[in-house]
Amino acid sequence: MRAADSLVRQYRVIICYVGLILFVAGLIMFTPLLAIFAQPNELSNCFGFILPGIMLVGIGLLLWRILRPRTSVPLTLQEGGVIVVLSWVTVCLFSALPFFLIEKLNFTHALFESISGWTTTGLSVVDVTSATHTILLWRSIMQLAGGAGLAIIMLAAITGPAGPGLSAAEGRGEQLVPHVLASAKIVITIYSGYAVSGILAYWLAGMNLFDAVNHAFTAVSTGGFSTRIESIGYWNSSIIEIITIVLMIFGSLNYLTAYLLLHGRFKAVYRSGELRLAAILAPVCAVLLFLLVCSGIYSTLAKCARVAIFETITALTTTGFTTTSYSNWGSLGFLILIVLMLIGGGTCSTAGGIKQYRIYVLFKAFLWGIKRSFLPRTAVTENYVWRGERKDFISDQRIWGIATFVFLYLTTYIIGSGIVAAYGYGLKESLFEFASALGTVGLSTGLTSASAPPLILWTEIMGMFLGRLEFLVIFIGIGKMIRDFHAMLR
Repeated sequence: MRAADSLVRQYRVIICYVGLILFVAGLIMFTPLLAIFAQPNELSNCFGFILPGIMLVGIGLLLWRILRPRTSVPLTLQEGGVIVVLSWVTVCLFSALPFFLIEKLNFTHALFESISGWTTTGLSVVDVTSATHTILLWRSIMQLAGGAGLAIIMLAAITGPAGPGLSAAEGRGEQLVPHVLASAKIVITIYSGYAVSGILAYWLAGMNLFDAVNHAFTAVSTGGFSTRIESIGYWNSSIIEIITIVLMIFGSLNYLTAYLLLHGRFKAVYRSGELRLAAILAPVCAVLLFLLVCSGIYSTLAKCARVAIFETITALTTTGFTTTSYSNWGSLGFLILIVLMLIGGGTCSTAGGIKQYRIYVLFKAFLWGIKRSFLPRTAVTENYVWRGERKDFISDQRIWGIATFVFLYLTTYIIGSGIVAAYGYGLKESLFEFASALGTVGLSTGLTSASAPPLILWTEIMGMFLGRLEFLVIFIGIGKMIRDFHAMLR
């Protein structure tokens, strides 16, 4: 009986915090209506945002007011996992309503676009050439909010002790400073600074204000949604490409690394294993693309270099912008981009993929294993990597955990690619497309579209969701709910 009462109290707190996230998400749903000031002819689209927005705000506020604990209650990782799973599923469902009501998409297509937005993937089934300004802005706002885990950060800023469990469950457990509230404010400040700087830079480079806002939002969130069917390639501008590359790189940086860089602590930044790995991967892959892929396709060296560099960065940062079509690319080009998409960006960033930190630790573990084989059995070694200004000591158990995650990630990748290939698509295209979905990238061969079979889209939906919440959070959250449900029944 005591156990059942304890679970009831626990879920009151969980549902209360879910309510707060729904409330924040509901407020976010009103923001696309700002586009109506510039496009008064889209006033009829208001209902598509006001209805789900009011529903989220009302439900969220009701849950928060009724179930709010009198004192702050610390959350464990398991409880944070339940909150993240419930809130993400609910928010994605409500966020699909504008696509359903305004663009008249069916349920699968509307949910696909919603999840692609919130997970910052960028794969799309919306025809941007005919989509309304409010819908285009909504896609970008979803990516801006989803990339930063804005609802989670807002919750951490409000609830204090609840923050660590939620941030860890959402894949952002690393704090910049000891206090959760202060860390949340710093992250929001950095992220907002990226977005504002991006808008200004794009506008000065020749984009109109609407395009500048949308592309700044989706660049810093490493999301990749565009207002143009040709993506960044529409402008064919080296200046705009350079601005985009800078924004993509900063968006994919670990927030701790970005914080140290902005404060001039260059020694700590130089020690970052993630940054070192990216500093090797990016130029090597860009050179390979330049020499072995682009040189045989594009007419000038300048165009070859621009395409090679841009496509390397957009894949590694898991952004998904593009300046070219892959229809005439060979298998080697696809392989390079697939590897980059699987590796992904920095931990505690807006990027997806396996993450550079995990790859770096596994590489170091390989070197440590070789070194250990030459040492006496009684020798004591300290294996560590630098994270910011402190040493992060790596135990065998930690290495095992990372290896398990990578195995799970690659197994899911093989299964998802197999499902796509089973529909008759080529292996090259299938591997590329699901790597893009699972890594929350957004690059596409054209396979993902409104005409794609529903099972393909649902396979990619699961890939995007698993990739964004990093598997274990979903398993922990669902596992806890199932276990607690059985316990209450007993």
